[in-house]
Amino acid sequence: MIEDAFDARRALHAPELLRAFNDAGVLAAADVHVARRLSGLAGSEDAAVALAVAFAVRAPRLGHVYVDLATIRDTATVEAEEPVDLSALPWPAPDAWTGALAASGLAAEGEEGADRPLRLIGTRLYLDRYWREERRLAADLRALAAAPAPGVDEAVLEDGLRRLFPAAAAPTLFDDPPARDPQARAAAAAVRRRFAVVAGGPGTGKTTTVARIVALLAEQSATPPLVALAARTGKAAARLAEAVHEQARTLDVAAPVRDLLLGLDASTLHRLLGWRPDSHSRFRHNRANRLPHDVVIVDETSMVSLSLMARLVEAVRPDARLVLVGDPGQLTSIEAGAVLGDIVEGARSDAIVVLDTVYRHGDAIAALAAAVRSGDADRALSLLRAGGDAVTWIDADAHEVGDALDAVRDGAVAAGRAALDAARAGDAERALAALTGFRLLCAHRRGPYGAATWMHHVERWLAAEDAAFAAAGEWYPGRPLLVTENDYGLGLFNGDTGVVVANADDRVLAAFERRGAIVELIPARLDAVETVYAMTIHKSQGSEFRTAAVLLPPAASPILTRELLYTAITRAQARVILVGTEAMVRAAIARPAARASGLRERLWG
Repeated sequence: MIEDAFDARRALHAPELLRAFNDAGVLAAADVHVARRLSGLAGSEDAAVALAVAFAVRAPRLGHVYVDLATIRDTATVEAEEPVDLSALPWPAPDAWTGALAASGLAAEGEEGADRPLRLIGTRLYLDRYWREERRLAADLRALAAAPAPGVDEAVLEDGLRRLFPAAAAPTLFDDPPARDPQARAAAAAVRRRFAVVAGGPGTGKTTTVARIVALLAEQSATPPLVALAARTGKAAARLAEAVHEQARTLDVAAPVRDLLLGLDASTLHRLLGWRPDSHSRFRHNRANRLPHDVVIVDETSMVSLSLMARLVEAVRPDARLVLVGDPGQLTSIEAGAVLGDIVEGARSDAIVVLDTVYRHGDAIAALAAAVRSGDADRALSLLRAGGDAVTWIDADAHEVGDALDAVRDGAVAAGRAALDAARAGDAERALAALTGFRLLCAHRRGPYGAATWMHHVERWLAAEDAAFAAAGEWYPGRPLLVTENDYGLGLFNGDTGVVVANADDRVLAAFERRGAIVELIPARLDAVETVYAMTIHKSQGSEFRTAAVLLPPAASPILTRELLYTAITRAQARVILVGTEAMVRAAIARPAARASGLRERLWG
């Protein structure tokens, strides 16, 4: 067909072997073009070598650090709508494949080989950059983990732990087995070690622990430590700072320690490291120009890629402390690597503590999330069938039943109407609260199961209930807003949500909550916002809603994973509505997001 000839997904004039994988949707056109270019520079005309290079280029695009040529035949996914029989493709034999690659001059072999564009470790093929970053990051983390923090006053630490963790069995904090309170153990580890990890799901007290870690460190010295709080996104950074300030007001600490906590701000990792897009070195702080901070604490670490984590760790002073905070069960960065999961899983260190008591969710939501995370589909389905006030399961395909999703429709309309009424009355605080009461979460952005499609459904439902809905045009009072790019001048960050409200002058303003206060802006000042009655599960990370309605895609969707379902469920504070068939639920739970990475082995052996 003529349209096929101009399909941007096709690599025209590619060798027959590469074209077969491109046509099947396994390789993108860009993968093929880069592979052909590198092969040409090396003077290689072997199509099997070019195919291996294409898979190495493809790997980071899909979140992997390397491609394993021995297993890729069984693990490859397809970027196509229709099912594809991957076994029918002309896969090279692994031994011959790696042999041809080694002979091509394109790949260095082993850990100590000469510099080449690629690195072949056994059957694992890396782009050289990612091999270097993985190896360097592992070495830096091992060095930090092996170095105890000097000068810790154990008496001062024990006193602080007794005050800040009154529920902990303080006399057993230094015994074996360790204290029953994991928050106290995590805080103690962060004081005693240069490298510590506080891991756990939503509502397990991670940010509560962060505030207490800073307080304990401040009590260790007469000179307040220089502390950096950071996160992958501006929204997560703002939430971290707000949570620390909230905790500071209630902690049993001296006034100087409280002032230190209240004076802390948080930034994105890019801002902390001094991002310079026009510079060859990219970041101002690096191995040759370290961060000045005594303590660096990073929240939402599951969202941090291998490359960014490597840049961060190399910039931390060897005598400073690094504390990573996050949920290894959540969705990882869209870039290569699963750093937090690699660090936590398989770790044999008392400086890596997993918080497992949930304080925020209802018992039913916490139990469902735990079943999903552990891969227990039967248990998860049993909890879904049991239902109750906190868990509602609609055993149906969202695309097929459409408007019959009464629970979803009723929740979306109730929240939308409450926001509309409050916004028309100029009550920004009440409008924002209404919008956080319900959110529709989708796996995809577009298509029949996508957020864009279901946002239009919600708008249509609201229009049927409210004749004045959207009558004022684009900036109608009650319109929910999602910020899609950081704007440091306005103090808005990618992922922030707001609402349009009317004011006394018959005009409208865009209202956002910032550190407990309402900030109102003229809509014309907003460069990157979109309407957000529905959003992707990826975008929802770091957010919580009183009710989260989750629409699952078909079981065959490659984006449907255990981590996606877990992340979606844990966005709900009081109630989760899950729309999806049993097959969809089982497919998600049975499919952990396995990312090819060697970091875990390099760290823990």
